[in-house]
Amino acid sequence: MEKVINSYESLFIVDVTKGDEATEATVNKFTSMIEANAEVIDVAKWGKRRLAYPINDMPEGYYVIVTFKSAPEFLAELDRVYNIDETVMRSLTTKLEYDAAEKKAAKLAAAEAAPVAEEAVETAPAADEATAE
Repeated sequence: MEKVINSYESLFIVDVTKGDEATEATVNKFTSMIEANAEVIDVAKWGKRRLAYPINDMPEGYYVIVTFKSAPEFLAELDRVYNIDETVMRSLTTKLEYDAAEKKAAKLAAAEAAPVAEEAVETAPAADEATAE
């Protein structure tokens, strides 16, 4: 039977009151855990941000979003470890309806094509001016 692999996005907020080193250690712990059990597509470290509402009387947290592809069984273990770690204030993992790797590849291809299109637009008016004279 074929193994099911889905795309997921996991957001976790880390407590910043323990210091920068402890925050970075927690972020590295979870990103390496995800890398060991899944194919990581993207890691977005948003950094220290003000929370919409205080969590455990703390107004700020360090936001990290990891996009990855894995088997559904891994999510239970990831959720369990998020809940055990006291430095993780909140976490949320959602299944993506699209293939994250394909979307990232399409975005990179569009970004590479954009400078070429801009060059064509910039040279086109110059050619029109030369023919008008």
